[in-house]
Amino acid sequence: MSDLDGVLAPLPGGHSGRTFAAQVAGERAVVRIYPPADDRGHRPPEVDEAVLRLVRGLVPVAEVLEVRRVLPGTGVPGLLVTSLLPGERGDLVLPGLGDRAAGRLGRALGTVAGTLAGMPSLRPGVFVDADLALGALPGDGLVEWVRTRLGAWSERDREQLEDVAVRAQDLLDTVGRACLVHGDLNPKNVLVEPAGPDVNGVVDWEFAHAGHPWTDVGNLVRFDRRPDYVEGVLAAWTDLRGGSADDLLEGARAADLWALVDLAARAGENPVADRAEVLLRAVAETGDLHAWPFDH
Repeated sequence: MSDLDGVLAPLPGGHSGRTFAAQVAGERAVVRIYPPADDRGHRPPEVDEAVLRLVRGLVPVAEVLEVRRVLPGTGVPGLLVTSLLPGERGDLVLPGLGDRAAGRLGRALGTVAGTLAGMPSLRPGVFVDADLALGALPGDGLVEWVRTRLGAWSERDREQLEDVAVRAQDLLDTVGRACLVHGDLNPKNVLVEPAGPDVNGVVDWEFAHAGHPWTDVGNLVRFDRRPDYVEGVLAAWTDLRGGSADDLLEGARAADLWALVDLAARAGENPVADRAEVLLRAVAETGDLHAWPFDH
């Protein structure tokens, strides 16, 4: 990349270690690196580029400046270069907001989730190429997902969670459609203008897929449970997509079990996975999708 100037500086906030700030043709930019041999199965940069093109104009995202495909057999990584959006990470802004401002940020993020939920797909699936063709999602229902991913749990704990998963799956099955899902939509992955607080950009689309309309809401309110913030998320989403806030929250907690199980299975790898396991064990122990084992 002849236009890439200077040293790549790691961007804080993620756990992949693959996203960097850089100078491109004299302008600040973000560079994401895609290793040629990736045992975690992350998809190629052209898929992420296609997702950004799909949502551009509907939700705020960075402009794609350059894409370099992974070249098999060469050891050369792929790259996705995007503009650097202004603002601060939402997870750093939210704790310092008053209740009314937290509610406004919740509404802004609920609007993003509701907008994506209105982008339909014929079926659930993972994006496998630059045309966003769909492959199969992992897992064959929540109960089987619990059994296969949580082999390190005791049989008693796993069975308790399976009981919750049965009820959650029944609830999820009442919605017979799929939509675009960000897959990791939470305050950490948005850039916020603190004075607004307005959302300047939604970043980190690597887990985007076609899935359940409640999934992104579940992620938004997984760990961030300030009442004004949560009420803002639910109100904005239901304004766009309909339904009641109470029903949406129940469904969102059910949909989020998929991600919580996957994170809990990777406890020890990073603080988010560790916290997810604590939360999931509380859900299993109490049988309550809304269980909250933390002090704040």
